[in-house]
Amino acid sequence: MKETDLWTLAVIAGLAAVTVVTRSFFFISSKPWSLPHWAQRGLQYAPIAALAGVIVPEIVMSHGALVQTWQDARLYAVAAATAWYFWCRKSTWALLGTIVVGMAVYLPLRLALGW
Repeated sequence: MKETDLWTLAVIAGLAAVTVVTRSFFFISSKPWSLPHWAQRGLQYAPIAALAGVIVPEIVMSHGALVQTWQDARLYAVAAATAWYFWCRKSTWALLGTIVVGMAVYLPLRLALGW
C-alpha cells in the first residue's frame, strides 16, 4: 500500500478548514443575519423539487431509456396513488394511503404479471 504523501494531507486539512469556516460563518458574524424574502420563498420549494428529481426519473425511465410500453407496473401504480391522493388529500391518512395504494397496485402487477 502506498504511503500518504504530504500533498494529500495538505488537501485534507484545507478541505476541513474550508468546511469549518463556511459552516461556522453564521456563528462568527456579530449581527443578526437573515435570508431575503425571495430566497426564503424559494427554499420552500426545495424539498418537493428534490423529491421530484429523484422519483420522476425512476418512474419514467428503465435501464437508462424512457419507458417504451404501457406494460410497466410503475406507471399504473403512480396513476392509482395520484388518484388516491387527490381524492383523499384533506384526510390525515392521505400520505400513508397514497403509499399503500401505490404499492397495492405495483406489487401484483410486478410479481404476478412480471411487468
